[in-house]
Amino acid sequence: MTKLRFVLAGIVTAMVLACSLSGPCLAQSKKHMLSADELKKAVPVEYFYRGQKATVQVRNAAGAQMADGKMVLAALVDASGYSTAIQQKYQGMLITEAKLNIGGAEIAPGQYGFGFTTEGKFVVMNVANDDLLSVAFQTEDALKRPVPLQLVEDGSGWKLYSGKKWVSIKVE
Repeated sequence: MTKLRFVLAGIVTAMVLACSLSGPCLAQSKKHMLSADELKKAVPVEYFYRGQKATVQVRNAAGAQMADGKMVLAALVDASGYSTAIQQKYQGMLITEAKLNIGGAEIAPGQYGFGFTTEGKFVVMNVANDDLLSVAFQTEDALKRPVPLQLVEDGSGWKLYSGKKWVSIKVE
């Protein structure tokens, strides 16, 4: 009987250690912001949009994973090969495995282009460059150190920042 307890205790200990040392086990237990290493694994190197591939700036990527394992990813892209009209509104890619509410408008799971326009709008487009949603973005002038792109937790959702401009994102 003592030998059986020892074997069972060893199995339980091994399972606890394996779970605590592996990312997927932790990632599925709670909502969290993705680390730099997780982003490198999840964010594509290139992104197809409007008939071309754009290089994704992984250094300017952000993402989160929900408790159920679904992810939301955003990253800036190099849009230099696109026409000026497209460059004015296409700055990044957005991939979501969950239905989102962005600034009060809903968007289905999928892959999209996005941008903060000079007209004060955050625009999300399908890969053909058709606008799917356009909402007003906010500006946070008091932000001390703005960065090109970041995702910051905000209560039950996030704020997606591009410099001092931001839009709220919530999972539906």
